[in-house]
Amino acid sequence: MKLKNIVIVVKDIEKSKQFYHDLFGLETVLDNDGNMILTEGLVLQDEKIWQGFLGKDIIPKNHSCELYFEESDIEAFVQKLEERYPSVQYVNRLMTHSWGQKVIRFYDPDGNLIEVGTPMR
Repeated sequence: MKLKNIVIVVKDIEKSKQFYHDLFGLETVLDNDGNMILTEGLVLQDEKIWQGFLGKDIIPKNHSCELYFEESDIEAFVQKLEERYPSVQYVNRLMTHSWGQKVIRFYDPDGNLIEVGTPMR
């Protein structure tokens, strides 16, 4: 068995597609009416579809998981984030852990937690 995709719930697929393209360079692989597969295995699913499957409310910023990306030039990434999405909500701005890794954490437009860190060698 193999993990194929990670699905996140979004209110506006086009807005989220643009966000993940602008910041991470993800491209659309398949657009299937409320389910959009992006490169790297990230799937955006329309909130209404997800609610229909579960019959429960969506809880943004639930802090139960995060999307983790690595970027060697993290300062350039932070500059791009601040220029393109100045109203992004941060969990923590760029910081350095005791083991030397630089990281930043913030929310996507739907409250999904994202961490970007320098590669761990």
